[in-house]
Amino acid sequence: MNDSSRAPISVVLVDDDAMVRTALSMILGGAPEITVVGQAEDGRQGLSVIAEHSPDVVLMDIRMPRLDGLSATDELVRSGSPSKVIVLTTFDADDYVVRALAMGADGFLLKDTPPDDIVAAIHQVLDGRPALSPSVTAALIKQVVTSGGHRTSSAVERVDRLTARERDVAVELARGASNAEIAERLYMSLATVKAHISHIFTKLDAGNRVQVAILMHDAGMV
Repeated sequence: MNDSSRAPISVVLVDDDAMVRTALSMILGGAPEITVVGQAEDGRQGLSVIAEHSPDVVLMDIRMPRLDGLSATDELVRSGSPSKVIVLTTFDADDYVVRALAMGADGFLLKDTPPDDIVAAIHQVLDGRPALSPSVTAALIKQVVTSGGHRTSSAVERVDRLTARERDVAVELARGASNAEIAERLYMSLATVKAHISHIFTKLDAGNRVQVAILMHDAGMV
């Protein structure tokens, strides 16, 4: 499946535990299509390494000295960096899940996630889909369900900004479909799908697909 003509997927590891970085390097080293281009031991150093290497994906720890992973992710997203961010942590507290995704993280995985699933998550975020471990998904759903009532009217108002076709795309996006799957289901070109998604993010003031999914859920569209 690996296309040798394509450049490898570049990854930067940001974690204050050297053993964790070593373990992740070994895991990713087993995937020939992925290469670790840099490492950092705190969020501030991580931002410098990311700026230097412009990786495709960043694996970001939450609890770190100097600058924690949530703050580093927030700074990275605000800077306009195209790097995808997967937050890695040893715990899945609801608040951390929601805050990380609200700040623009593209995935949230526990550190005990099986190696194959970590590799799959990297491919997933590059395909434009959020990567969430099952327990994290459960926490996110719980957060949506428990806080959804008072947000419904606001969500409906925001979704009403979309055109009918953008709404169709947003529904598929909220169901977890990839760009290619949306194109096939709605008989669109990939370029058209990408253009619609860009408009959806702007109109809904959303930073990633998970935020769109939450809004569509709150609006009763999925």
